[in-house]
Amino acid sequence: MPFQNQLTLEQIQLPIPDLPESLDGFKIVQLSDLHYLPFTKLDLIEKAVAQVATRKPDLVVLTGDFVTHEAETIFGAVQTLSRLNAKYGVFAVLGNHDVRSGARIVRQGIEEAGISVLHNCGFTFDVGNSRLNLAGVDDCIWGHPDIHAALAPLAPRIPTLLLAHEPDVIDDFSEVGPITLQLSGHTHGGQVRLPLLGTPVLPKLGEKYVQGLHRVNNSWLYTNRGLGMVSMPIRFNCPPEITEIVLAAPSDKRSDNVLS
Repeated sequence: MPFQNQLTLEQIQLPIPDLPESLDGFKIVQLSDLHYLPFTKLDLIEKAVAQVATRKPDLVVLTGDFVTHEAETIFGAVQTLSRLNAKYGVFAVLGNHDVRSGARIVRQGIEEAGISVLHNCGFTFDVGNSRLNLAGVDDCIWGHPDIHAALAPLAPRIPTLLLAHEPDVIDDFSEVGPITLQLSGHTHGGQVRLPLLGTPVLPKLGEKYVQGLHRVNNSWLYTNRGLGMVSMPIRFNCPPEITEIVLAAPSDKRSDNVLS
């Protein structure tokens, strides 16, 4: 099928005002919507995981929907997912399919792979002489998201990354606290994108920010097209995606040789 397995690397350089020098060039790699089985096979996930390793990320994040219908299928992907590695760790949130299929089981499988699941929580960690916030919320359709709890423990006045499966919640979440960048999936980019007609079917909370980078209030949002497929085993004009986002000081404040 067209574009079904043509894995694409999308590279974004994201300007962040007042970005500390230690964070200039910080590299985040995102995977989303693996939907392991029935349509998405292990070989595509293995290919994505191998490509992530070549990027040498500082942080790897997975933004939900590891499974499609049966929670137990997660255990077939544990060994592959365990190969993900990053300097500051690998983190995930659950998606609507994960929660509806069985959140406890899916979470168990993810954690067996050595990946930390962020469930309405967040933390601050050191990057050189600077600090960075990372938070994640439960799925916003079938779960019990609490953005206030996720943001509450974070240090003030430093960049904040938020993992949230559904992208459209940024409209509300960006009003709660300062979110530098929300990383989401859920939409599959529409999975099928027809010339002139666009995307015939989009999911709840994924109808507004369908794919790519968006500016919402004072926050950035990136919606990943995901790896997998649902409903039908086809992608058209909408290839599966790995996202690489590099944080950068605005160009007028950066030296010429920080990033090529």
